[in-house]
Amino acid sequence: MTELEKFQELKQKVLLKYQEHHPFFQGTWKTFSSQDIQNLIGLIEERCKQTISEKWIYTHLKPETNNKIPRKDMLNILSEFVGFSGWDEFTFEEKSVQTIQGSQSEKSKISKKWLLLLFIPLALIVVFFSKKEESKPKTIQLNNEYTNEKVNAEEVKVFEVKDSVKRELEIKEGKVQVSNNGNEKSKLVIQSPFYEPKTIVINSNGSVTEPPKRIDLKPDDYAMMLKAFMLSDIKDWQTRKEQLNKILSDNLEVIVMLKDDLGAEYFNKSEFSQKLIVPTASLKKMKIVEIKNDANDKIQFIRIKQE
Repeated sequence: MTELEKFQELKQKVLLKYQEHHPFFQGTWKTFSSQDIQNLIGLIEERCKQTISEKWIYTHLKPETNNKIPRKDMLNILSEFVGFSGWDEFTFEEKSVQTIQGSQSEKSKISKKWLLLLFIPLALIVVFFSKKEESKPKTIQLNNEYTNEKVNAEEVKVFEVKDSVKRELEIKEGKVQVSNNGNEKSKLVIQSPFYEPKTIVINSNGSVTEPPKRIDLKPDDYAMMLKAFMLSDIKDWQTRKEQLNKILSDNLEVIVMLKDDLGAEYFNKSEFSQKLIVPTASLKKMKIVEIKNDANDKIQFIRIKQE
């Protein structure tokens, strides 16, 4: 089986994996909608901690036939999504035992004089490690711009983007580590329901820009107030009601994603405000994962995960 044929098989497995999470979809890549694409990007990001762009899916997955296979790093992401360690493992099943044995036989025929060639890669390894310090990962501190305190790792996501590949970085004690290779164009994308989004360019067109030692994130005042309402004990329900009316849009939509993949609940402004005015124990177990504001900066959309 050729690599193109293996890629077609991989595309089919991706489609089957998607149907496991969205059984209502029974179509093909040809009928894969823009919403299906967004759902797939979210699943890959959740499972592989990396993502692929919508444009890439239209270019390589939507077509019924492909003239060439995509880059290997993208094949690795899709292979991991369907349960393999990478593209090599996915294609390994096509290799015959005879081919492996033949390769081993060829290796045994290498003469001593050719072993001298091994010194060349060894020399390259020495050079590589001598320069490794130059590209040592850099640590960046993430702080609240107003309080100067480190951000809560559960409230912020940081992605390193290189060549359209988006990789989520781990946040420890308000810090992240990023690569520092001046030969690669990259940027940091910071997202949070409680802070304004921020993008930091690390390298641009070969011009090296040192990663900053610290990034200050500007908090969204209304989002912070909403978080406080959900976590605090009520003292003056009338005051809270008036404050909620000021920060919540009249067209507010709230989606609460239920545990164990049981679906979601919907609340409008009145229903959600009532939950906050008369809080229950279950309210404090809800985690805000997304907030969108309207043109007047009032909160218009909230997505909450039930924990």
